[in-house]
Amino acid sequence: MQVAFDNPIEKGGFTFDLCQRNVFLEKTGMKMPKTRKTGTTIAGIICKDGVILGADTRATEDTIVCDKNCDKIHYIAPNIYCCGAGTSADTENSTALVSSQLELHRYATGRHSRVITALTLLKRMLFRYQGYVSAALVLGGVDCTGSHLYTVYPHGSTDRLPYVTMGSGSLAAMAVFESFYRDGLSIEEGKKLVYQAICAGIFNDLGSGSNVDLMVITKDKVEPFRNYSIEAKRIIPSNPYIYPPGTTPILSEKKFIIEKEEVVVVV
Repeated sequence: MQVAFDNPIEKGGFTFDLCQRNVFLEKTGMKMPKTRKTGTTIAGIICKDGVILGADTRATEDTIVCDKNCDKIHYIAPNIYCCGAGTSADTENSTALVSSQLELHRYATGRHSRVITALTLLKRMLFRYQGYVSAALVLGGVDCTGSHLYTVYPHGSTDRLPYVTMGSGSLAAMAVFESFYRDGLSIEEGKKLVYQAICAGIFNDLGSGSNVDLMVITKDKVEPFRNYSIEAKRIIPSNPYIYPPGTTPILSEKKFIIEKEEVVVVV
């Protein structure tokens, strides 16, 4: 017996009804909302003894800087962390969801989480939403199989490379990596290189800015460097300008009498 489904969603696959609706609305003269361009510079490298992640700390809201010192490096597992670029709510909730699933997995198996497990959970979830979850991620960690570094794109595709960048300042950061990266970097050398890469994004991309955060992940420990470098420190002049009263001459003066009116405030 064949069952007929009236709702196309029940058949599985995709439905494009909203696309047809949007085309009709545009023909009637309605201006459809445009996607917002976000700004971030996130990066990561594999060193001799672990993985180093880095991010800037500027959060933008269209053309407004709404937070100068936000945290873009998210916790996934005790040995795995993730940098997020895109929509702040999407990156935070996506990483928190995968983090909770990995915690339950550790309770069930009694083993440490592997980076490939976190990668699989992230890419499956993002692919399910076909890019509508705006989360571009740099995933890094160290497990029993070694050091791993991945990029996860909003549509669910992934890359595995020894050094990666994402965000609107990724080209400037990648230029630094392409020039100075080499195999077998020490932790201190890697920290300086990631710092230089994030600074390249901060100083060459309008959407990136403020300070530099680093996360060093090794086999033995995880060491965060919150505000590793404060690039957005406000400069206060040592000799501030003081203008005494009367410095600016008054050319003319008029006086007005303003009548007071009763104002009613409605709450």
